[in-house]
Amino acid sequence: MNDLEILNNRPSKKKILYPVNNELASYLVRQGREVSLPVSHTDLLNFTWSIPIKDEQGNSTYWEKAIYDKREWDYLREGLVKIYAILRTEGDMSFADQLDVARIDYCSFGNSLPFRIRIVNKFNSNFDHYYIKITDASRIYGLELEHFLSPNRLTFYTDRGTLVEEHIPGLPGDVFLEQYLDRTETNKTRLAKEFVKFNERCFVRLLGDMRAYNFVVVATPDIESYQYRIRAIDFDQQSYEGRKNLYMPQFFKENNAFVTTVISQLNTESIEQYKAEEWSAMAYRVAVTRFRLMELLNIMSRDTVAPPEKQQLLIDQLNEHFKTPAFSRCKSMGQILKLHLKYMLRGNLKLIQEKTRSLVKRIN
Repeated sequence: MNDLEILNNRPSKKKILYPVNNELASYLVRQGREVSLPVSHTDLLNFTWSIPIKDEQGNSTYWEKAIYDKREWDYLREGLVKIYAILRTEGDMSFADQLDVARIDYCSFGNSLPFRIRIVNKFNSNFDHYYIKITDASRIYGLELEHFLSPNRLTFYTDRGTLVEEHIPGLPGDVFLEQYLDRTETNKTRLAKEFVKFNERCFVRLLGDMRAYNFVVVATPDIESYQYRIRAIDFDQQSYEGRKNLYMPQFFKENNAFVTTVISQLNTESIEQYKAEEWSAMAYRVAVTRFRLMELLNIMSRDTVAPPEKQQLLIDQLNEHFKTPAFSRCKSMGQILKLHLKYMLRGNLKLIQEKTRSLVKRIN
């Protein structure tokens, strides 16, 4: 195995940041994702010093508390409260007097150099978070595709080089495995079912690098026991990797405990059933969002979001996976994704079209 093959056999540790081109920028304006923000990512970089943030066991969290001088802090605090209002109430500032900025955290480890903003209600101490990052075309495509193709809706905004994202609540996957997997109240069968569906969602929409710390587990009490939802929180490697298996969470060693749970709780027929359920759900989402989704995919097809060698490796592996030469015609990751969606969901989309035609005939 040569150096290039070794590189392509593991997730990229530091991903290339791709600029937002004019087509994507125009799309963001049309879809209401581009707004005027009172604070930019560059503004937040003007901190005086920082304090490392440790977890309860004293281990590094890769986050630092950013400290600003008073003049800078007063400017940022007002603007950051306004951004929270934009995220939560379409910019309605009538509740701004109740809000304050409790803390600004910075992570130099992340590709997008994220800032985590903690907003607190001054009267009841309830707090919420959101993130400010550098814009990256891959991440924006990933966020939009999550909004279209997953069970979850996402709120995010851009302003030239700045990206603002809402906080996605849940327990990080690695924390869930360590602290909750073996608790008596954990319903491992339902958790296994959700991991199968999450694995399928990631592969269908080609979202890479879903190691345990890049997704969260949301547990919801139900009539009996708990229901689970696994949500991606990192979208940097949307259609970026070359190796096909890097789009399947089941193949990461960090997720071995989830895979073991699936094997112990589900038989082959159940796994295939849950995969089919997810394909059907995704096909309906494609049908509902088809015009906006196609507009995004067409823009992505003319964009560059991965190195050529990764693109070619993915083409070769998908050709082998589907036993077709069709992917060789693709000239970009966007074209690969469009064709991949077609191959994965065409059976379900055909059924939806047939049901629609039948319904139209009955109405007429």
